[in-house]
Amino acid sequence: MATRKGDRPAVFAVRHGDDPADDRVHAHLAQAGYRTVPVRAFAGEPIPIIDGATAGIVVFGGGFDAFDHERNRFLADEQRLIEAAMARNLPVLGICQGAQQIAHALGAWVGPSRSGRTEFGYYPVLPSAGAEDFLAAPLIVAQAHFHEFDLPPGVRQLAKSDHFACQAFSAGSAVAVQFHPEVTPAGFRRWQDAPWAMYGAKGAQNRAEQDRLMALHDDAQDAWFRTLLASLFAPSG
Repeated sequence: MATRKGDRPAVFAVRHGDDPADDRVHAHLAQAGYRTVPVRAFAGEPIPIIDGATAGIVVFGGGFDAFDHERNRFLADEQRLIEAAMARNLPVLGICQGAQQIAHALGAWVGPSRSGRTEFGYYPVLPSAGAEDFLAAPLIVAQAHFHEFDLPPGVRQLAKSDHFACQAFSAGSAVAVQFHPEVTPAGFRRWQDAPWAMYGAKGAQNRAEQDRLMALHDDAQDAWFRTLLASLFAPSG
């Protein structure tokens, strides 16, 4: 399946669940004049073909093991899509599981947190040395993960945290972030109510602490992410 010629530039949104598309990525793409093409390989749907109308891809988070292509064969197809986009120098943004998929595609180890630690709530990430153009100062961001990844060889590390050595990196046209700057307060509240909510896990915040930090820091997270999105997907037309 190819994108239709003559349409607005298309960005493939690689999804791993059925949450509403009310996140900051979809909002930015619509405002900037892009057409979002949902990619739901996890549900057995075909992956579209990159063509001249394709402007980039965003690989969202989810609950699949990024490294387990044997159990989840569609992840191998998604990896080929990531590699094809990077080979064409198209913008690729990976978020949480999506970041792990980019790391895996580049040969890095990905797996459960070695410390057994979880991040579920709002936590500080810190700029890596020399990456202040990506993150000028520490930022409190939304998190929901218990996997981590090593830094792939030859990439640029962008952010870290006290408990996870790699929170963001770039490689060619790709940017990978372990955290969830795309999630709005409404979206995070859905996560709080979800069956998989990781309350009680090592490192997870309780709901009251999440709500307190969300109220204090979501505006700054939003402003930072808008800048990143604009750098990857500038207004079209």
